Amino acid sequence: MRRSVRRALLSVSDKSGLVEFARTLAEDHRVELVATGGTKAALAAAGLAVKDVSEFTGFPEVMDGRVKTLHPAVYAGLLAKRSKPEHMAVLADLRLPEFDLLVCNLYPFEATVAKPNVTEAEAIETIDIGGPCMVRAAAKNFESVVVAVDPADYMGILTALAEGGTTTEQRRALAAKAFARILAYDAAIAGWFGSQTEPFPAHFTPSFTRSALLRQGENPHQQAALYREPGIARPCLATAVQLHGKELSYNNLLDLDSALNLVREFLPPAAVVVKHNNPCGTATAATLAEAFTQAWDGDPLSAFGGIIAFNRPVDVATARAVLAGERFVECLVAPGYDPEALTLLKSWKKNVRLLTVDALTGPPQGLDLRRIDGGLLVQTRDLGTTPVAEWTSVAERSPTPQELASLAFAWTVCKHVKSNAIALAQGTTLVGVGAGQMSRVLAVEIAIRKAGSHAKGSVLASDAFFPFPDNVELAAAAGITAIVQPGGSVKDADAIAACNAHGLAMLFTGRRHFRH
Repeated sequence: MRRSVRRALLSVSDKSGLVEFARTLAEDHRVELVATGGTKAALAAAGLAVKDVSEFTGFPEVMDGRVKTLHPAVYAGLLAKRSKPEHMAVLADLRLPEFDLLVCNLYPFEATVAKPNVTEAEAIETIDIGGPCMVRAAAKNFESVVVAVDPADYMGILTALAEGGTTTEQRRALAAKAFARILAYDAAIAGWFGSQTEPFPAHFTPSFTRSALLRQGENPHQQAALYREPGIARPCLATAVQLHGKELSYNNLLDLDSALNLVREFLPPAAVVVKHNNPCGTATAATLAEAFTQAWDGDPLSAFGGIIAFNRPVDVATARAVLAGERFVECLVAPGYDPEALTLLKSWKKNVRLLTVDALTGPPQGLDLRRIDGGLLVQTRDLGTTPVAEWTSVAERSPTPQELASLAFAWTVCKHVKSNAIALAQGTTLVGVGAGQMSRVLAVEIAIRKAGSHAKGSVLASDAFFPFPDNVELAAAAGITAIVQPGGSVKDADAIAACNAHGLAMLFTGRRHFRH
């Protein structure tokens, strides 16, 4: 059943598109506008005729606007079923208004608590009370009332009114969206309050909003979607913008996230190449173009079809380095592109995905979530690494300054490799990776084989301790000169003795970095 709109109640925090929407309602559809506080002021300033809600409630806004719509006159007008004569008779007897459309988005709680150093008072003041109550009322009565909680829905409502009114199906869909918004809003508030008292509250209700349907899941027969954390604004993959290329898949996003989280660890110009959720190439250098070339050349065979991330805007020299040779790349992500560089990359291949993020500042935030059958695993993120100054040199030979710098680089990369993880580096270039092996000695063997001739003179990082000295023996035979690992094995003394026998330096960090 189609329904027209005669009177609209507007109370919004996000005023995007508000004036244009209200103007069309009033001028094209003769809708009477009723609004609260700041919304009324914005509409009046635009020259629109608008009534204050207090004209209908007979009660002024009080307590800094905390109390303005919590009144029977508002809820009767939203909840009255137009199909019930007794409901309509009550409205008539009490001279209460009918509201056919509610336009209401809520105080920006999620965006507020996402800001750094927000105070408790600031957070609490952005907890909306009247808004969610009105939205629930209008959504419950969707057969009679249209509810809009998102400016993106304004145009659809106007189109429907121009065609004779909104349909029951449209109103039901808008009601579903409204209830989902309230759920997400309350979950964010409950989660924030819980996090103020303990890191893992007794009840954990994550809430995310779908931002995209993906081309496919992990495999072509699987469906997938990307959901975005409410209020998220910081530079990360969820806030990235795609500038070019075909649709993203589930695997693309997993690899992009891994690449971005590794490249943001470095201060100098850095490039990362990820394949199957593991870095196969990483380097820092004096320029971004040099970093990319060194990262790619670290393992060009594995880099084919990989994901590339940069921690600086892509300049022309870097774009030309990417275009050089017969490279196949799935995606690039960077904090911006020079205009000429972007033009070059767009003209390269029509399907390559180009994504941009804002300047990378700080590490990933929030809890780390992973689904298991019937439940959810939640942990704090593995942020940062043990400072080099806190490492302990345990072998007879201490590392040279050059080795120490290379070990620090390898240790950072190793944290982002699937366990069991081994990373080999020459200077600040990754030359070999052993990832995701059930046996650590096999991970060492694979990393050495990947490095080939570059293993000689390289350094080695291991995400966890060496359970046996055979790892050291393999490293020494390949010409590796220094090792960094957490330590803590009952066989530590054997590993140290093997280092001493071969003249290797070894350092303990005291912290493990498993990545399952």
